[in-house]
Amino acid sequence: MAEFGRLGEVLRGYARATVAVSGGVDSMTLASFARRLLGGGRVRMVHAVSPAVPPAATDRVRARAAAEGWRLEVVDAGEFADERYRANPVNRCFFCKSNLYRTLGMISEGVALSGANTDDLGDYRPGLEAAAANGVRHPYVEAGFAKADVRALARRLGLPELAVLPASPCLSSRVETGIRIEPDTLHLIDRVEVWLREALAAETVRCRVRRAGIVIELDPATLGRLDGAGRAALIAEAGRRIRGLVPGVDGVPVQLTAYRRGSAFVGAGKTRVA
Repeated sequence: MAEFGRLGEVLRGYARATVAVSGGVDSMTLASFARRLLGGGRVRMVHAVSPAVPPAATDRVRARAAAEGWRLEVVDAGEFADERYRANPVNRCFFCKSNLYRTLGMISEGVALSGANTDDLGDYRPGLEAAAANGVRHPYVEAGFAKADVRALARRLGLPELAVLPASPCLSSRVETGIRIEPDTLHLIDRVEVWLREALAAETVRCRVRRAGIVIELDPATLGRLDGAGRAALIAEAGRRIRGLVPGVDGVPVQLTAYRRGSAFVGAGKTRVA
């Protein structure tokens, strides 16, 4: 297939490559483009599974791998055995990605690639520090691709479902900094978010776990469709479902509000672990 500008040049510069595929639009589009451009002999994909990865993301990766003939390996990167990660400091992502990239280093062929794009460079991203420490390359960044460029590439590749796929960081990102990461908590978050997406056809859903209780965030358009009675009913049903998913939990406060990126996150200067 024809290359897509500078990105094709960057990828052709790698003799062999391994793409870390999370199931999101960035890494899935990169993997698809790299496979079509370089062929199966030069590129392989690795997908890490853990309680922090929504099952829907893993299903999406497996389906695309089958459709496009990826050489896919599914691994456990081992971050849940790392107490620094489980403690959920502000730089939790550093420990998650460090475990992932060490695993990739043991099994990868050629250079390891991530789906980070130039929009990611403006945020506090401990995962990028882990990537630098492990020699991981970012083809989108090298090619000057922002998120909009990635979505445009997905459309050009004939992958419209990826082009419109909402951003959805790992489930641990929903847990307020300093609250220990537990598999049961992440399972609860995923179940609540799946229910809300299906029930409301919402574009963006976050189920945040905070010290003060559960905060459900919806994109403004979805939230705007709910009147006072609808919001009250949703809060009541969410509370019922949470009690059903976590036996023994009663009276957990549930709030409903507009989606705000990173609202469970404590500033980069606080609660950091070395």
